Amino acid sequence: MEKLFLLDAYALIYRAYYAFIKNPRINSKGFNTSAILGFVNTLEEVLRKENPTHIGIAFDPSGPTFRHEAYEAYKAQREETPEAIRQSVPVIKDIIRAYHIPILEIAGYEADDVIGTLATEAGKRGINTYMMTPDKDYGQLVGEHVFMYRPKYGDKDFEVMGVEEVKAKFDIQSPLQVIDMLGLMGDTADNIPGCPGVGEKTAQKLIAQFGSIENLLAHTDELKGAIKKKVEENKEQITFSKFLATIKTDVPITLDMEALKREEPDEEELRRLFEMLEFRSLIDRVIKTEKKAPSSPAAQPDLFGFFAEEDTADAKNSILTRLEDLSYDYQLVDNKEKMAVLSEKLLAQKFFSLDTETTGIDPITAELVGMSFSFAENQAFYVPVPANREEALTIVNIFKPAFENPDSLKIGQNIKYDLIMLANYGVTLKGKMFDTMIAHYVLQPELRHGMDYLAEIYLKYETIKIEELIGAKGKKQGNMRDLAPEAVYKYACEDADVTLKLKLVLENELETNGVKKLFEEIEMPLVPVLAYMERNGVRIDTDALKETSRHFTARMNQIEEEVHQLAGMGFNIASPKQVGEVLFDRLKIVEKAKKTKTGQYVTSEEVLESLRGKHEIVGKILEHRGLKKLLGTYIDALPQLINPATGRIHTSFNQTVTATGRLSSSNPNLQNIPIRNEDGKEIRKAFIPDEGCEFFSADYSQIELRIMAHLSNDPHMIEAFQKDQDIHAATAAKIYKVKLEEVTREQRSKAKTANFGIIYGISVFGLAERLNVDRKEAKALIDGYFENYPNVKAYMDQSIQEAREKGYIETIFKRKRYLPDINSKNAVVRGYAERNAINAPIQGSAADIIKVAMIRIYQRFQEEGIRSKMILQVHDELNFSVLPEEKEKVQQIVISEMEAAYKMKAPLRADHGWGHNWLEAH
Repeated sequence: MEKLFLLDAYALIYRAYYAFIKNPRINSKGFNTSAILGFVNTLEEVLRKENPTHIGIAFDPSGPTFRHEAYEAYKAQREETPEAIRQSVPVIKDIIRAYHIPILEIAGYEADDVIGTLATEAGKRGINTYMMTPDKDYGQLVGEHVFMYRPKYGDKDFEVMGVEEVKAKFDIQSPLQVIDMLGLMGDTADNIPGCPGVGEKTAQKLIAQFGSIENLLAHTDELKGAIKKKVEENKEQITFSKFLATIKTDVPITLDMEALKREEPDEEELRRLFEMLEFRSLIDRVIKTEKKAPSSPAAQPDLFGFFAEEDTADAKNSILTRLEDLSYDYQLVDNKEKMAVLSEKLLAQKFFSLDTETTGIDPITAELVGMSFSFAENQAFYVPVPANREEALTIVNIFKPAFENPDSLKIGQNIKYDLIMLANYGVTLKGKMFDTMIAHYVLQPELRHGMDYLAEIYLKYETIKIEELIGAKGKKQGNMRDLAPEAVYKYACEDADVTLKLKLVLENELETNGVKKLFEEIEMPLVPVLAYMERNGVRIDTDALKETSRHFTARMNQIEEEVHQLAGMGFNIASPKQVGEVLFDRLKIVEKAKKTKTGQYVTSEEVLESLRGKHEIVGKILEHRGLKKLLGTYIDALPQLINPATGRIHTSFNQTVTATGRLSSSNPNLQNIPIRNEDGKEIRKAFIPDEGCEFFSADYSQIELRIMAHLSNDPHMIEAFQKDQDIHAATAAKIYKVKLEEVTREQRSKAKTANFGIIYGISVFGLAERLNVDRKEAKALIDGYFENYPNVKAYMDQSIQEAREKGYIETIFKRKRYLPDINSKNAVVRGYAERNAINAPIQGSAADIIKVAMIRIYQRFQEEGIRSKMILQVHDELNFSVLPEEKEKVQQIVISEMEAAYKMKAPLRADHGWGHNWLEAH
């Protein structure tokens, strides 16, 4: 049976672009591939899931359409097309052609009209036709054989709308009445004016009563009051709005089902395009045939037209090489005599790369399966390690002199893992280190840093995938231990070889980009510090968590009873749907409640917070949700993360995740432990020091504001910090023009919000919302802030200007954050980049400073034989398990090194505290 799909290209392209707006997909050449990737993923999903027999993709033409000619303001309110979309459209068209899908584009007519004409004709022929678009106006075209196929927001599913679904969505009697609805209520997306003062509800009532706009306008004498006046005064505008909203079904285009018949794609062309775009996962998913060697090295034009001027068959257009394409020397070293010879060779090298093969991804619990080494390109060695602990230690000890040679550079990809793994076998990796993953992170913080990705980008090489050895990820994935060394050695040798090759490339990139010092003096010295902290882990008081769990569960039950009483009925408080119905249908706490695309009330935390003062029940529901989240995420989850062998939690500190340079952590995510409310603080009570030790916490005081003062060189702000004044009170005193000692608690609170909000680029609207004041007061607060701290405003403007000129910003340690959208003509996109231009140097500098402090403290502990341990790093805070006899010494070292990490005009200050647990200490 024939099944025709017609896609509205621009609607889907825009949707894809904005889906990635906060985390755009930028490839290694700096090209924003968000729109392309999103569009292709959507297309692939449709082809795979729906398997259409016929397909076409409609584009709007480049020039004006008949609607623009009839109405100059049509779509005039829209921002200019983002550059990333304009640059992406030609590439998307190339991809569509490679899929052998017809591109439908008629001068003077929008994609809606082209699809409307074809869909209407196909429906008459009895062909089931699906119009794929998120735009609601297509509802007017739906009929017996014509359907809307709408991408849903929030998941990967789709919504198919037939006649009944359209009627239900708009509360109308016929899909054709969608035109009347739009003619009355207008359409902000297309700048269709409609009738002023008529919204969706009123439009539904009028259409239900009169059936159409024409009949309504013929019987305005039956209307009463304000609505009668509105309709009669705007008759021409309403009629014209209906004209604009009507999708044409008589465009000069013929429905040629033979031309629309689905064909097999040109896989070689798709491979070429996907390789240029760096869509590796799409190649694996879409291309079914093995790649062919190029028939000739003919020159290829640059895909984007602006990355390179040379018209040559450069590396980015070439087919990726694999191991079988190389002349290589990979050796399996499986007896002790050969191992001893290899160890001697490694000991004589100025540098060598290493990699460990293990039984799992957690280095605390995994066992060593093998080690690979390389000190020359295309040459590597693999040493298998047996499961027996004693035998394994014997083999590892053969290489101990090479591992612990302080004069040789050790190269790795995620070398922290290898550090921990080897430490489990009594080896301390000594000497300088080079981590290719971290090197790339320093160069391109917002891209991926996995070895497979780096090999393809920098070496044009496709690595052996671990899935080829042990199967796909998941519960059924095998184990390296289960494989014979002969099956593993090439994979393991390749890891070491590729890592060495990447080092040789990336070290030049670091030098060229001016970030070598950051890499060598901060990022790499930090690696052994984090490895040490992860191995140490932290003790958890499970009894305290059990007690908190019982207490929270009892409170949740009590709150649930109170909520049911307030609602006057029982319902599932965990169901957003039922909560919405209770709040907005039963209690009617607001007149117009926000709904999702499917018609369900929105009851997100943000929405409920804005309604907190409307009814007592809202605060109760939020409290219940907060307790439930704490229970599920931390209180009941933390005991499950305790390592049975050590009795501790060993969180992973992630060095290559955030774009700003800050560390993150996982299993558990310590950064997300809430500290602003009393319930969240209960979690910290469960983190305890080692037996017989005390918990010590040191936290930078207002480090980001101090950095702002330093970078902006604002004399008033610097003076406040140099005098150790309460910066929020000092700010309030200046803004409200009162003496420092006369500042009220409310004034200080508002000044504090302004202090932190402004360095994050908060708007007048945002500040007003956060402070729950009107915009006039919020504007006065911001104006007063800049009046008293004029250099801060100058710094912010200068940061944006420099970012526009350079395309990136820098921290005080020269860490770069690239901002490709800083010159975008789209105000939303540009605004996001501008806020990053202001804040990223501050956040990034704070991240660099605490890293320097961690390195210095770790080194001092080692030099002075301190047995107390640094155990946690969270935001601007460091935590320690301290022996009683070392309390004074540890406090002196930690505070002095934190405050001396960087000399600033607004001096660094570290607050500290002691206790029996984290909560007491901080």
